[in-house]
Order: sequence, then C-alpha cells, then structure tokens
Amino acid sequence: MQHSRGLRLATLGAALIAAPLALCAPPASAVTGTPVADTTYAYTAQITVGPHDRGCSAVLVDAEWLLTAASCFAADPAASLAVPAGAPQKSTTAIIGRSDLSGTQGAERRVVELVPRTDRDVVLARLNRPVTGVTPVALAASAPAAGEELKFAGYGRNKTEWAPLKLHTAAYTVDSAAATSATVTGKDGAAACLGDAGGPVVRAGQLVGLSSQSSQGGCYGIDPAQTSTAGVISRVDDLKSWIDGKVGATRIVDFNGDGLEDIAIADPAGTVGTDTTAGLVRIVYGGGKGVAEINQDLDWVAGGAEPGDWFGDSMDTVDWNEDGYTDLVVGTTLEDVGTAADAGFFDILYGAPGGMGTGALKSTHFEQGAGDGAIKAATPEAGDRMGDNVVAGTTAAGEPYIVVAAPGEKVGTVAKAGAAFYLRGSVNVAIHQDKADVPGAAEANDGFGTSLAADSNHIAIGAPNEVIGGDAAAGNLAVFSHTLHADGHPKPLFGLDQDLDTVSGGAEANDDFAWSLSLTDYRPSGSATANESILAIGSPGEAMSTDGGATQKADAGRVVVGRVTAAGAWSETRQLWQGTADDDVSGTAEAGDRMGETLTAVNTAPRAVSTGATMRLAVGTPGEALGTTANAGAIHTFSLVAAAGTNDRWIEAGDGDGIPGTPGTNQYLGRNIHYTGTKLYVGMPYGPGLGALYALPMSNTITGGTVAPVTVYKPGTGGLPNVGTRFGAQAR
Repeated sequence: MQHSRGLRLATLGAALIAAPLALCAPPASAVTGTPVADTTYAYTAQITVGPHDRGCSAVLVDAEWLLTAASCFAADPAASLAVPAGAPQKSTTAIIGRSDLSGTQGAERRVVELVPRTDRDVVLARLNRPVTGVTPVALAASAPAAGEELKFAGYGRNKTEWAPLKLHTAAYTVDSAAATSATVTGKDGAAACLGDAGGPVVRAGQLVGLSSQSSQGGCYGIDPAQTSTAGVISRVDDLKSWIDGKVGATRIVDFNGDGLEDIAIADPAGTVGTDTTAGLVRIVYGGGKGVAEINQDLDWVAGGAEPGDWFGDSMDTVDWNEDGYTDLVVGTTLEDVGTAADAGFFDILYGAPGGMGTGALKSTHFEQGAGDGAIKAATPEAGDRMGDNVVAGTTAAGEPYIVVAAPGEKVGTVAKAGAAFYLRGSVNVAIHQDKADVPGAAEANDGFGTSLAADSNHIAIGAPNEVIGGDAAAGNLAVFSHTLHADGHPKPLFGLDQDLDTVSGGAEANDDFAWSLSLTDYRPSGSATANESILAIGSPGEAMSTDGGATQKADAGRVVVGRVTAAGAWSETRQLWQGTADDDVSGTAEAGDRMGETLTAVNTAPRAVSTGATMRLAVGTPGEALGTTANAGAIHTFSLVAAAGTNDRWIEAGDGDGIPGTPGTNQYLGRNIHYTGTKLYVGMPYGPGLGALYALPMSNTITGGTVAPVTVYKPGTGGLPNVGTRFGAQAR
C-alpha cells in the first residue's frame, strides 16, 4: 500500500494545474468545490498571464505582493519550474478580492515583478500598486500535519465549466508532509483543477501552502475514469522570513527587468561627436550584460546633441508606465528651445526587456509650450533652466509622480522667481509662490525650485535665494502633500525659514538655507505604515562660530533635520555642523567647508518601524580642506533619528572606507552623492582622471561597520569607454 501510494504521487509531477484560459462558460455550481458568496477568502486572486494564455490562482500576502505557483510563469512547467526573476516575460494581470468575476468589487492590478523560489513551486509577484480594502492573509506558524483538514480556494475549472466566474473552496486531508511540500487528498470528491495552481491552502484562516499538483478527478475535460482527488501542495508556512525580506526591501533600479540592479551614470559635460558639453548618460546593466550610451543624437531621444546642452544634468528613476521596467527621467538644463537660450527640457526614457530604448514605447518628451497641461500653457523663455532638478517616485497609493524644476522661470512679470511642475497620472500642474496658499511670494531671483525632494508622503521645494527680512539669499522652502489643493496643485502644508521659531538659527544674508533638501519616508512606533517623513535641509552658506560668536567661519555650513507628521506638522529634531574637534560631529567648522551643499537620505527598511539603524543620511562637504589640500571634500554619514556622536562616520579619499587614492585639490568630494537601500554612490567628476563613481556598501558608511569591497565605475574599465569630462556627476 505504501509503495503503490508513492507511485501514484510520482505520476502527479506532470499534472501541474496552471491552466490555459478559454472563454467563460455560463455560471454553474462547482462540483469540485463550493462557490464562495462572502469575503472569507477575499485575499484570493485570479492571475491571467499574457492575452489569456494561462490562468492561475494566487493569494495576497502583503498589500503589494501576491504569492502564487511558479508553474504559472514557467515556460514548460511539466519540464521545469524555473522562472526568471524580474518583470514577467508576458504581461500579467491580477484580480484580487472578487469572489464573483462578473462583479466589480476588489481590485485589478498588473504584476510587475517576480521573485521565484528555487526549491518549490512558489513565486512572489509584486503588484504595480498596493491593494486597499482587502486584508492580506497571515502565514501559519506550523507545518501541515498528517490527518488534519485544510481548506483550499481557487478560480480553476469545476466539473462543468472550463473557466468559472466564481471562486470556489473545498477541503483537503493531509496525507504526509515533507520539507517543502505535502501530499493531500480532496474530501467529498473535491479536487484542485487546472487554474487552481497557486491558490491558498489555509488552516483557520492562516496560509499553510499553495495548490501545486493534482490528479484532477472530476475536473472538466479530464477522463471520467480518473476519480482520484490526490494532490500536492507547496508549503509556505516556513517562508515568513523570506517573504518579509523580499517585501520589505527597497526597490532596485532595473531597466531591463531581469531582477539585477542596473545603474545610470551621467557625464553632462561629455562630448558627443564633436559637440563638447552636449552631455550623455551611460547605462551599466547588472550581471555583466553590457554598457550602453544614451545621448541626444540617438533617433529615439528628443533634440540633437549640441554644445552646452548638458543632457543628464539631473536624473531620477521611476516605473512611470508601471510595466515592471525602471524608467529614467533626464533633465537637459541648458537646452535651447526655439530662440529661448537655456530654456531647458526633460525626457522620460523607458526601460524594456532588451534595455533602454528597445521597447515599443521609447521616450516621452516634455518642453514648455508643447504637450498638455501646465507645461503646454507655459512659455519657454531664456534662462528658465527647466530640468535643473528632477525627483520621481511613487505616492503612498503607489501612483508614479515626477517633480521637475525650472528655477529661472518668470512668474507673471517677475523674472527668475522660479517654478516647478508636478506630474501624476492626468495631473500636470505648475507650482510657484504666487499659487494659492503656497508660502512666500514670487520675487525676482528667488530661484524657487533650485532644490527639490520628495517621498511617498511629501514634497519639498527650496528657494535658497529668497530674501528674508531684508537678508538676501537667506533662503526658504515650502512643503506640500501629494493631495491636491482646490486649485489643482499639491496642497501646501507649511513654509520654513530661519527667522521662524520652529527653525534654529537666524536668517542671514547668503545662508543659502534650502540649497539642498532630502526627504525619506518614516514609520513611527505605533503606526501601521511609513506615513510620516524626515526632512533634511542643507544651509551650506551658513557662517558658524567655534568660539562663542567671537569669530564667524563664513560658508562653514550646517544641516537642519526635522519630522513632518502625517497631519502635516513640522518639528525640528536636530542640527548638524562640524563645530570643534571635541564635539560629537567629526571635523572642525572652517570657512568655505560648505557642509550641507548636498544631502541624500534613505530608509533601508521602509515597511518596518523606523530605527536609528534604518534611517540614514549622508552629507556632502565639498569645500573641506584636508591639510593643505584645498577643496578636497569629504562626506559625513549620520543616522536621521539617532544621536550624531555614535552614528557619525567621516569619509575621505584614501581613508580606508573604499574611495582610493589621496585627497586632491578641487576634487570636491561629496558634491555628488546618492543613497540606495544597500549602498552609497559617490561620484568624483572633478577627478582624478576622467572622473569615477564608487558604490560603497552600506556597511562602509556606518560607524563601526565592516569595510567591504567597493564597486568602481571608471572610464576605460568594465566596458566603459575611456573618455569622459565629468563622469560620475549624477548616478541613479
């Protein structure tokens, strides 16, 4: 008996139950399970791969993630369950929380990323946006036990229908459990059928496994002589740490959707053909898959390479069309538009399976006076510098957005007051200081938009040239939410300057307050999500004193850090400056340091309650003199929310943190920095040589962290051409 049972299960290996879809038959009662009429199994999803090529079931384990069978996506599941990581090879949709597919409840989403297991028939599938109104299922804490009863659900065939419209459920009895699977038998003649693969198998509402294989006794289209309801489920009760690690990780840049991290490196002063300072961007694909150059002489990139364009002067990334491939937003700050010199524009360049520029949709171009919305309504004028700054990301609801600055924009008749443009879905609006409820007033040379920062909750726009109380270039900023004001632009929350009681210090001429900004999501204790933000504000022109005020160190610089609550309230939490050699911050404040000229922040665990270890800030001090070496530059790294003294690491060239060589005159280390969830990118476009970019592992940037090997991107190495002018000026 034991031997014959083993033979029977062996034959089930080819009976994987990922189903090809056909037209839906009229509704009928499922014989192989009971139709669901309530929301008990609302976490169950139906997946459609390709244009109805294959259908499966799945289960919501996080607002953005489904768990389902790898066989749903395998090219030939009978031969192999191997599934490539990254974007699905075929367009895939999911319906979640809809027990009757003819209804409208629940949510419809696209599957944009796959994270497969290699040891069982399981894959995580990321959705393009979070699902609201459906509670994800919790994982069971123990393995299935022989003899226990488990419930299963799915959208597969029943006895009389090829593609039923209703979710159905039934019960399994567990026969035996192995390390990654369990054998089961359907009770009361019920069996899992084609289309049920990946559906949830639960114990008291907690997820134990996923339906994987079945004898399919009684299923539509199966030989009536087959009456066995035996099957195999893939265990998931032991996958909590794996799921939490994947779900909670920060997103990587992946232009070709292969699950490997790529990087875009700009040389905005690079030569294209014979055109100096035309600018270019080099894409380095992960896994040694090559290097590509993007410039304006390509037929799918707007404009044409010309001297002084500075293509790549600003960059950021976002999956703008929500297809699973990262897209690149590129500013060309000094592009002439018609007769308007240095009007500037920007482009979205789309990722695709073959790399940037290989898909059906290659790019979308934006310039003032063209397109639609506020950008079309604007007029390109000399010195607008549209694209001088750009930030992109997704809102808390998962909707992609882009904010692009035009700090030289005329507002009404006010020259160079500055503006920004906000894009999200069909929203295309301008933001400036003459808009309703926006703090401040549009004045000549404010430069509103000189700095930008945004996260899923808030937007910050700086005007470091703003006059405060008669003090020129004292600087201010405005903070907004992604919720729209009645007038259509993002809702203003508050403004900040150093003459306010809520900000330390005092406004003085040439402080350059808000010269740089950084925002990152923050999840306070007691909150279910990261619905707050930590805002860092650089004031590199600030004069600081190390002797009680007797002597002021001009342009020493400082950084103000504070919290923006979900309700839109601000509170300063700390200020950071170099002070003296004996205080908690490394270094000594000196004239010309310009600490805070650049900032970059990251939450390395955006789903977890934020801690001092997960909230990181890097501060550039590019004017730092090291010994007698002027403008060598340095970088401070801190925790955004923990004390500086035990969380301060000093980074300079040749100090053992991973940047080789020795400090050089006018290298301005720290002028080009960018955090991801796992590393700090440090650009050295001013030399030595043709420029370079260093990817420092996170441990290299943490006080007491182990120094790990650094990835180096340098012209003439790793497939990069041996040419460059300001290579490493931007990296994303």
